[in-house]
Amino acid sequence: MPVNDVWKWYKRMAIVYATGVWTMVGTYAVYKYTGRLEDIPVEKEKAVPLPEDKTRLFFFTEHSKVVVVCQKDFVPYTTRIYNFISSFNNPGGDE
Repeated sequence: MPVNDVWKWYKRMAIVYATGVWTMVGTYAVYKYTGRLEDIPVEKEKAVPLPEDKTRLFFFTEHSKVVVVCQKDFVPYTTRIYNFISSFNNPGGDE
């Protein structure tokens, strides 16, 4: 790449960078001047009463509702796979 092309590329990238920076500064100034930059008060989450059933957990947000059901004596799949593979190395070791 000739030196002349490097200087052209450098100047172009400097212009792109300067345009981006001045756009951000100008946008901030306009929002500050017009008053649109003021903080919006955040609503606090409402307290949700705990359900009588302890096996179901509810999580509510503005956009979704999630219900988690907890099972008694549940063993995660990773533990099941680990115990299955370790049984080949250690037959009868878990008993």
